[in-house]
Amino acid sequence: MKKNFSVFAVIASSAFFMGACTSNSQESKPEQSAPVGQEISATNQVAQQDTIKKSIPSQAEGTIGQTNVKISYHSPGVKGRVVWGGLVPYDQVWVTGAHKATAVEFSKAVIIDGTEVPAGKYALFTIPGRAEWTIILNKDYEQHLADEYDQKKDILRVKVKPETLGQHQERLKYEVVGSAETEGAISISWEKVQVSLPVGTNS
Repeated sequence: MKKNFSVFAVIASSAFFMGACTSNSQESKPEQSAPVGQEISATNQVAQQDTIKKSIPSQAEGTIGQTNVKISYHSPGVKGRVVWGGLVPYDQVWVTGAHKATAVEFSKAVIIDGTEVPAGKYALFTIPGRAEWTIILNKDYEQHLADEYDQKKDILRVKVKPETLGQHQERLKYEVVGSAETEGAISISWEKVQVSLPVGTNS
């Protein structure tokens, strides 16, 4: 009788132990889902990184006063390359984009560096320098890179100082910034450099 009781106790104890293990295993699944989810999220972030090799057709649009400003350009990436003084030579006219001239369109006349620029569409070129850039608006916006650039068609040239960005900008980025009721700027950022062209309006 004692032997039977001992066998029953062992079986009961084993059943309880297996049940407890099964219960703990089932209860642990939700606790494991959080780190799994985090791993998936991290993987998705890696997948979302810029893996496009080509320059991307892009647009920037905004308002300065009552004037709509639209910029159409191709955005190249750094891709680990030396940009300034390498990919983009210093002291040479640059399309400030890729494939074709960057186009800037103003819905109304604007004031840039004291010059009134009529409403219309223009090419935007730059001449990057180590300490100073020249930003150019040119009449001929339908051209390939700077191959056909003609200085005689310039509307204006403006000298600006480059600034150092606080963080890496992988792709060339244009922005239209309205800083006051009738004042703003066109901002160009790439790698660790940013330049801004002040733009004003009459309304």
